Amino acid sequence: MAIVDVHAHCIPQVLIDRLILEGASVGLSVASDDGGVVVTLPNGRRLGPLRNDLTDPALRLEAMDQAGIARQVLSSWIDLTAYSIDDGGRYTRWLNEALAAEAATEPDRFVAVCSVPLQQPEVAAAELEHAVTELGMVGVEIATRVNDTPLEESDLDVFWSTAERLGVFVLLHPLDPLPGVDLRRRFLHNSIGRPAETTIAVAGIILGGVLERFPGLRICAVHGGGFAPFQIGRVDRSYLAKPRVVADEISLRPSEYLRGMFVDTVVHEPAVLRFLVEWFGPDRVVVGTDYPFEMGDDDPVGFVENAGLTPDLVHTVLHENGTRLITPQPIETRSTP
Repeated sequence: MAIVDVHAHCIPQVLIDRLILEGASVGLSVASDDGGVVVTLPNGRRLGPLRNDLTDPALRLEAMDQAGIARQVLSSWIDLTAYSIDDGGRYTRWLNEALAAEAATEPDRFVAVCSVPLQQPEVAAAELEHAVTELGMVGVEIATRVNDTPLEESDLDVFWSTAERLGVFVLLHPLDPLPGVDLRRRFLHNSIGRPAETTIAVAGIILGGVLERFPGLRICAVHGGGFAPFQIGRVDRSYLAKPRVVADEISLRPSEYLRGMFVDTVVHEPAVLRFLVEWFGPDRVVVGTDYPFEMGDDDPVGFVENAGLTPDLVHTVLHENGTRLITPQPIETRSTP
């Protein structure tokens, strides 16, 4: 099977062009100068200048070829996951149509996952359905919070239910790590803040009962799942030590739910990758690059091949898991008592 990169980002040029023309209608402002294009969200957050390698398909294909990647999953730059937009459905429709069109330019090399307005759960569920059934998208990328609200407290059951029924995977990606904690020094917002943000979201999804209610969800947590796999024993201990606080919405140890998730290979340390393959099992670790960002892995194949795994495990991680993850596995809607 082909080597699939499940964690890579894209801003199609057609989306930029549309935001320049119509962005104001959804509360976005777009400016262009010698430094490039800058997008300002309704909450005042300024994004940019936008990187050229997020947009240029020639640069993307060149990087894929150099890295030995046969297919890449295009997901939006997470910063453009605009949960602050009132008309989130309109904005994400533009974004998803642009990503689907970009993937269609090289159908043998690209597939795409959609974005949905989690601030409007019913709209998010409908947009996910449209993106999968009409646009041919293979999953959905979500951020670790909906503005300031944790995922498990955002009334998202209609969205989770739709993702479970369609059998597509949910790419969980950190955004705005650890608000209120000053991480500006020494690049800590990225090296530590982002995996910490993912860890908190994963714990919330588990302890908040999301996977208890929707066991068929296929969630992939980027950056190796953050710190969750390495401290899950502590979370299990909290489940046993404080059951009235921790276990009110789950019936199994937290580690049992975590083992059902997927994680990517963007961990940069061979011993860590070996641990993830051993702890999750070889079928749950998928190749990622985090293209085109500086904290990504520009040699993911070499990293896996030289991590000290057996040849069979290398083959599973490189050649089987990505294809399996991006292939929807629809299930019947779960009945409720």
